[in-house]
Amino acid sequence: MTSPVTQRTPGAVYPDRFFGAPERSRRIGRVLRLAARVDELDEELVDRIGRRMFTRDEPGARLVRAMGREVPAEQRVTMAQFARALDDGVPPDAPAALREFFAEVERTPDWVDPELVERGARAIRRMGRNVDDVLLQLSLIGGYRFGGPPDLLVATGGLTGATAMRRLGETKKWALAISRPGGMRRDGEGFRLTVHVRAMHALINHRFETNGRWDVQRWGLPINQADQAATLGLFNGTLLLGVRALGWLVTPAESWAIMHAWKYVGWLLGVDEDFLFDTEREQNRFNYHVLRVQDDVTPAGAALSGALVDGQPTLGRGPLAGRYARLRLLSMLRFFLGKQDMRDLELPVTPSWAIPPIWAANLVKSGLVARSRRGRRHLERAGDRFADRDLRRTFAGARPEIGALPG
Repeated sequence: MTSPVTQRTPGAVYPDRFFGAPERSRRIGRVLRLAARVDELDEELVDRIGRRMFTRDEPGARLVRAMGREVPAEQRVTMAQFARALDDGVPPDAPAALREFFAEVERTPDWVDPELVERGARAIRRMGRNVDDVLLQLSLIGGYRFGGPPDLLVATGGLTGATAMRRLGETKKWALAISRPGGMRRDGEGFRLTVHVRAMHALINHRFETNGRWDVQRWGLPINQADQAATLGLFNGTLLLGVRALGWLVTPAESWAIMHAWKYVGWLLGVDEDFLFDTEREQNRFNYHVLRVQDDVTPAGAALSGALVDGQPTLGRGPLAGRYARLRLLSMLRFFLGKQDMRDLELPVTPSWAIPPIWAANLVKSGLVARSRRGRRHLERAGDRFADRDLRRTFAGARPEIGALPG
């Protein structure tokens, strides 16, 4: 087959951003390439990633189309009906599109092991603040180094200006709900919020596709299968790489359980099953290929990153604590992203002074405390306390909830 690496055809099967900055992406991906043990790019996988930038979550799209004003009243799905079905189940007289959507998300695949999902959740909670640090710094801000998804966030007003920290808190609340005990059962908050997020994604896709506010040829569909799978990889493979970089010792059993938990989350979000993975190596290999086909940084990346960095002093702390939080974030970003990427995001470059004490504490916690069942339970409780405090600070006294679905 024709190599998409050397002879891509934007305008045909791939969007224009596909392989938009090959040398920059190669530089950024060096560490990930070593972690995934990739010798050369898999051209078939690269081709699938490029093509999936033009594909969507079809069950979600069908649900949203049934919400249109042009749909006959007896067949139309309302947001109130969706909310009731999410909380209480689908009544037998509900519109067909609503029944079909929930039949899909409630059809738990045979490969899902509920006990393994719970073990993955406990392992995540034991990592405590490290999860918050990695997801903010390496996953979220690190993801702003490439054009496409950051530009959509700016277009939706998602993470700029006054809404920056609230939207960050919404992401934290969702990730926290997933890791709570029983969170991914049908009646759990993690399950409900994940399905809620899937519906929001489908609504955003529909509205941007139909109102002409999104350049599909340049970026692909607003929320497409390739970007959704890449985002999922930031919550599992990238999270595990990041906590290890901070000195946390992850056992093979913990890795397996965390990957399994997030695989189920990805399935609920509507990610194509061939983009869901059981092991870190498989996920890192996929993440590396996704990274290599990305476009260059855009002004949206700097806007989003700056809003999150400058918003740190607003998180319910005193002036000195707020200033320290901002400097700590910049220090850790320097460690994770490096000088050049910090400059690309127009962030001040500072020494990585915060890393050595984090390393020392993590080696003690994961290497000594986590050896016993009692120690693991202590770490889980400490992680829960930190997450709850952090969420309260982020929402500044308001009720911590995911944004309402548009009507």
